[in-house]
Amino acid sequence: MEDILIAGVDEAGRGPLAGPVAVAAVILDPARPIEGLNDSKKLTEKRRERLYPLIREHALAWHVCFIEADEIDSMNIFQATLAGMRRAVEALSPAARRALIDGNKVPPGLPCPAEAIVGGDATEPAIMAASILAKVARDQIMVALHADWPQYGFDAHKGYPTPAHLRALARHGPCPAHRRSFAPVRNALGLA
Repeated sequence: MEDILIAGVDEAGRGPLAGPVAVAAVILDPARPIEGLNDSKKLTEKRRERLYPLIREHALAWHVCFIEADEIDSMNIFQATLAGMRRAVEALSPAARRALIDGNKVPPGLPCPAEAIVGGDATEPAIMAASILAKVARDQIMVALHADWPQYGFDAHKGYPTPAHLRALARHGPCPAHRRSFAPVRNALGLA
């Protein structure tokens, strides 16, 4: 069983101006393959939402963690993402024996050996599954944030710096979900 306890790890939401970065770790079960896995960015929203419960049901282990805006601001988005990757892998049960990280950096302090794979979300099924869980879970959070602050349109752009979001930010200023360390938010606060 040890040779199959390989976690795929990916994130969603590094670029947005608001909301958390979501990081997922998934250990797939070779005995229960999931058809249609792919990089979450290459799938339609409907397809991701169909795969989301299948991954959660069929995986040997999975965990999604969120690094909120205030923590992102305190350590920067890169360090926050690495911290989220470590936390997601640490939370897996059964524990991963190895981790495959989407990107070019292995987070420090992982509880198992790991390998960074640039473009891993297009080649490794476990990373594909993690990318889908992270994206769908983050989108759900952004829809919930929209209910609290509808003036920003989080349900549509999910916090990314679209023209509509930038206009709303200029008009209303930032809300508590905005990342104050990001330049457009600093500009809206008059801090840039």
